[in-house]
Amino acid sequence: MKRMKGALWAAALYIALRYLWGRAKEGGRYLRGAAAGIALSLIPIIVTLVVADGMIRGITDRYIELGTSHIQIYDFLEDDIDVGRIAADMRDVDFIRGVWRERQGLGLIVGSHGRLGATIRAVDPGFWEDPGSRAFLKVVSGGAVLETNREVLLGETLAETLEAKPGSTVRLMTVRVNEDGSTTPRITLFTIKGIVSSGYRELDSLWCIMNYEAGLELLSPELYRSFLLVKTNDPHGNVDTAALYLGAYLGSGYGVYTWKQLEQSLYSSFKSTRQMLLFIMAILVLVAAVNVSSATSMLAIERQRDIAVLKTGGASPGNIQAVFLWGSFFTGLTGALAGGAAGLLIGVFINQIIRGLEVLINAAAGIWGGGVRLLDPEYYLEEIPIVIDWTTVFAIVLFTLGCSVLASWLPARRAGKQRPLEILRRV
Repeated sequence: MKRMKGALWAAALYIALRYLWGRAKEGGRYLRGAAAGIALSLIPIIVTLVVADGMIRGITDRYIELGTSHIQIYDFLEDDIDVGRIAADMRDVDFIRGVWRERQGLGLIVGSHGRLGATIRAVDPGFWEDPGSRAFLKVVSGGAVLETNREVLLGETLAETLEAKPGSTVRLMTVRVNEDGSTTPRITLFTIKGIVSSGYRELDSLWCIMNYEAGLELLSPELYRSFLLVKTNDPHGNVDTAALYLGAYLGSGYGVYTWKQLEQSLYSSFKSTRQMLLFIMAILVLVAAVNVSSATSMLAIERQRDIAVLKTGGASPGNIQAVFLWGSFFTGLTGALAGGAAGLLIGVFINQIIRGLEVLINAAAGIWGGGVRLLDPEYYLEEIPIVIDWTTVFAIVLFTLGCSVLASWLPARRAGKQRPLEILRRV
């Protein structure tokens, strides 16, 4: 008896595969069409996942490597933090890569062709030599090493607005606090050493970078903020542990903040946008699952003679139901694998595809040497990093399989309940 039941279940699996991959007149055209629909629905969701994760990681890494750093430390008791003592104490801590000082504030920079507000960043030079900083800081022109306290680096957008070039002179207006508490403007001449870019203009558009010692001279502690920049070996993994360690070591009077806290609104916005995009794309999978249900219903109608033969041969309603559920499972699996592979392939080569589309569009419009930019660097990264979240990809495949089987449960159940005599009478 057990052997017979096993044979019936094996037969159900074989028949399901035959329906999917057999000749079109045997009903496979319905399931293959549904599999193609699933594949087409999965391609955009996988591409969206790869592009969204790449954009989020690319922008986030630029912010934490060039902007906020992994951790910031504020001394609420002193105007100038003793970075030498803290750096020396942290030298033997395995997960801390480096510690640097920064004084930051706003100023007005005046060039020969205009003036614009700027974010003044007075940072220890070693910060820009860190491997994480070097990976994302691009020198557009000039050099990136500040040899004197009267040299600055400008962000690319700021330099374009001022029409400034390496070697030209700009005036930087800051505010200083007098002994009586009043404030007066202060104008200092600087030579532009180089033009730099992070690859994301929203981050570096107003940068005016100088040595930390120059910042101590120009930026009054009453009006500008000072803090330590700390980098760890794994900003996406152990940064919270490192912050807890630093907080316990420094004690009261210090504020220790991770990049997740400093950029919480930005990071949460990115994550919410990603989830919304995936939710919208998931609707396509649900529509494709409905197509699997329709295909199963049509297959059951067309293969009624097979159902009658199986019933008279001893197949139970569960065996008949299994035939069509297995068919929907393999339909969903085929579509998920094909669509997932195609989506990953497009996602991996998305930068090349975008560049090719730009060339084709500009060529069709008769524009050469510029023209249409599908990824405008004013708002997007110049190049999308390729990040594949295999856990989410696997979850999408499982979701597709689940939807395919669940959508086919009712037509499969109806097929299993059909009586062989009634079927033979109709056919």
